[in-house]
Amino acid sequence: MTDYDPFTRGRYPVGVRTVDVADPVRDRDIPIEVWYPATDAYVGKDLDSATQDSYSLIPGFPASSQEAVRNAEPVDEAFPPIVFSHGFAGHRRQTTHLCTHLASHGYVVAAPDHVGNTTTDVMGWMLKGEPPADMDGYVRDCARDRTRDASRTLDGLLSGEFGVRASEDGAGISGHSFGGWTTLQTTAQDERIIAALPLAPAGGADTVAPPGDPRILMSELVELSWGRDVPTLMIVADDDSVLPLEGMHDILKRADAIDRMVVLVNADHYHFCDDAEMVHDMMSSMMGDGSARPSSELVPGAHAYDVTNGLGLAHFDAELRKLPEATAFLSRDLAEILAERDIAVQVVTK
Repeated sequence: MTDYDPFTRGRYPVGVRTVDVADPVRDRDIPIEVWYPATDAYVGKDLDSATQDSYSLIPGFPASSQEAVRNAEPVDEAFPPIVFSHGFAGHRRQTTHLCTHLASHGYVVAAPDHVGNTTTDVMGWMLKGEPPADMDGYVRDCARDRTRDASRTLDGLLSGEFGVRASEDGAGISGHSFGGWTTLQTTAQDERIIAALPLAPAGGADTVAPPGDPRILMSELVELSWGRDVPTLMIVADDDSVLPLEGMHDILKRADAIDRMVVLVNADHYHFCDDAEMVHDMMSSMMGDGSARPSSELVPGAHAYDVTNGLGLAHFDAELRKLPEATAFLSRDLAEILAERDIAVQVVTK
């Protein structure tokens, strides 16, 4: 047996900072959240509610917290870089459970706000009842900007622009939903990426989406033949009411680099977000089509975080750090490993 345990938080306290990055080519300013290993002076402070970071996403709503210390001093060492991309109507802090977990194990992780497609942007036009007149054009614009945002974020990590040091031996990328699509498409375009972790990604063809639905366009736009081998682990939900499992199987079938998909049983689309139960029930009520069951009938969010954090870390450890113990861990029966934690998954291979 090995002592390798990717589910447990790592040895580093986690720092976080927000940087505003200009992209003069597109006349675009991008807020980016950066998580990184902090010095030992912050041990325990990232897990203490009295000292960890809190933020307000929407004025008037309760503040949220993340397991990191705002502007903590970073460790003076170069760590492997990872970019994270949020979903449609998401935001850069939507999946801090994964980003802080990776940072605690010695990664520098950066997540941009995809301006124009964030929670604030989309809720703004939804509440006004004024969606984009040309939804097809809007999705195309968002798709183009998202990959550029991701590559610009990686530029900043590698250059030291964000005040943390990143190694140059290859980068990872992850993302959820439209951010999962961004993960796949950015990997197709940016050869610096050598490992990918899409979470419930858009881009799969399914029979649920009606004509004109943005999900159809996302399927048409994504490139799944990359011309190079990029180890990719896809983690999805079996009862996804937003991007059904049928579409995930389609991505697995069409993507040359993906040979394995882990399916979390009795989970829905928002299990990959922080505060999964709250986000799921809020989004279900907003969608109002009755397709989603209440969170009380689904697997706890904490189980989803174990799957995402543990398998995601092992994947990046195996591919970015080339740790033999991580490779050995992933070669085991993942369903059996997770069953020991009372978590049910199905592992699908080609």
